[in-house]
Amino acid sequence: MRRREFTLLMAPSLLVMVGLLVVPLVRTIQWSFQKVQYGTPGEFIGLKNYSQALSDPRFGRAVLFTLLLTVVVTVAILVLGYLVATGMNGLGKLRPVVLGAMLVAYVLPNVVGAVSFSWLVDENFGGVVNYVIHALTGADVLWFTETWPNRILLIAHTVWHLLPFSMLMILAGLQGVPAELREAAKIDGATAWTTHRYVIIPTIRGVLGFVCLITIMDVLRTFDSLIPLSPQADAIGNESIMLYVFDVAFRNGSQQLGLGSAINVLSILLILACLFPFIRGLLKEAKAKA
Repeated sequence: MRRREFTLLMAPSLLVMVGLLVVPLVRTIQWSFQKVQYGTPGEFIGLKNYSQALSDPRFGRAVLFTLLLTVVVTVAILVLGYLVATGMNGLGKLRPVVLGAMLVAYVLPNVVGAVSFSWLVDENFGGVVNYVIHALTGADVLWFTETWPNRILLIAHTVWHLLPFSMLMILAGLQGVPAELREAAKIDGATAWTTHRYVIIPTIRGVLGFVCLITIMDVLRTFDSLIPLSPQADAIGNESIMLYVFDVAFRNGSQQLGLGSAINVLSILLILACLFPFIRGLLKEAKAKA
């Protein structure tokens, strides 16, 4: 392909990326150093927004909760995704049917899935889980107003929503493992556990790293699912960083776009710090294969 043809084909994508990614990022960084409200020009105030954000206990609670949710969900996604993918790899004709049923949870809009998931514990819509728990223990769990029950609800929904994607990626990796490796391990007397630990998992390490990368990115951006699942997120300590940004910049009446932009920049730095080890590992593996 000639350079001119390549430029013509790439130009529309580059323009869209610049318009939707680069320009908003530059404006966000610019606003983070200004006092900005709707209808008024920005006023430069230096690092005051960053100082205010870092000294706000609410921001610290949001960071801690988001990191807790990210760690727990990522570990659960890796373990459950690998187990489900291993079982799915042994299915025959039923595999497309099971895959299709599982992918419904992933293709649903997140807020729609969150509302549907909340019906499991909302007695106004049946509350099947509450009914079972009450029948077995006699206890009534306050899923929406108590801190840890609400965290369990959020973790369960996030895993339910993201598990199909991770399972599909891991399943693709398992199907790419050469049959000769499995046969050689079996001839050498390896058990099923040792085969998975020393043969299969190292072979699909790149796929597992990619799943970790995508999962961390998705969980760190948790926002819309909190609205139906945690309506009192701030009061009970289950507010994510993205929801905190939304409240500061738009919903609480203060409309502090400068402060919200500063929190956004800090969130981007946090996301990059969390993703750096996985990105570095993937780059090293790519260089080794090259």
